Amino acid sequence: METCTIIDQATHLVVVNVNPGRRNALSPGFQAGLRAALAQAAEEPRIGAVVLTGAEGFFSAGGDLNMLIAAQGMSEADRRARIEDLAALIGAVLDCPRPVIAAVEGGAAGAGFSLAFACDLIVAAEDARFAASYVNAGLVPDGGLTGSLLAALPPALAAELCLGGQPVAASRLHQLGAINAIVPPGGALDAAEALARRLAAGPAEAMASIKRLIAGGRRLLMDRQLAAEIAPMAAALAAPEAAEGIAAFLAKRAPDFAALRRR
Repeated sequence: METCTIIDQATHLVVVNVNPGRRNALSPGFQAGLRAALAQAAEEPRIGAVVLTGAEGFFSAGGDLNMLIAAQGMSEADRRARIEDLAALIGAVLDCPRPVIAAVEGGAAGAGFSLAFACDLIVAAEDARFAASYVNAGLVPDGGLTGSLLAALPPALAAELCLGGQPVAASRLHQLGAINAIVPPGGALDAAEALARRLAAGPAEAMASIKRLIAGGRRLLMDRQLAAEIAPMAAALAAPEAAEGIAAFLAKRAPDFAALRRR
């Protein structure tokens, strides 16, 4: 779990994705660490909340590029297993009886966007940007992002984000009620921890029941979307469009998906 640091603040846990060289991509080590922190929070009554953040001013760029490249040569079963691992992580966030708060600096893209929007509460720096960037690499959203966006946003905006792949400002999402608070750059973690301490001072059992009620209704949609994402994402990871999207990213050029249709 070398890419995950868990800070015990007595009343709450802070889980830091420490992978700045890859813009805090969701490595297996981070995923294991986050699941351990969520389990600890569920088991220890003194822990009233869990805060997620990324090191060095960026929440998470989502999938690790090396994994995406490797996935092109994987069996379908192995590709599906990777997607199911992320789905299980999102499920663990939803099922944790303590509030989970995302503290977003810089940006959240791809599966990083999925993780942030799986959280119960989101505090973001006012200059942070969120991007459902899968389509730019010829991929399909996973991590329940389609479910989270449909629950939080007007359908037209959810479609715009997923089909267009362009980033949206935290301020716009805050205006729509999809983000709880925006703060000056550099202040997201402090604000999220202040919120965590306030929640930790409340009635833990009552709040756990409230979260179950809210997450339970949301889980119906999320379970459906998490399951529905597996097959198309597994297929997309090995498809020519993903190969072109990833090659374009590495070459720092625009992808030419239309050329694939002319062959």
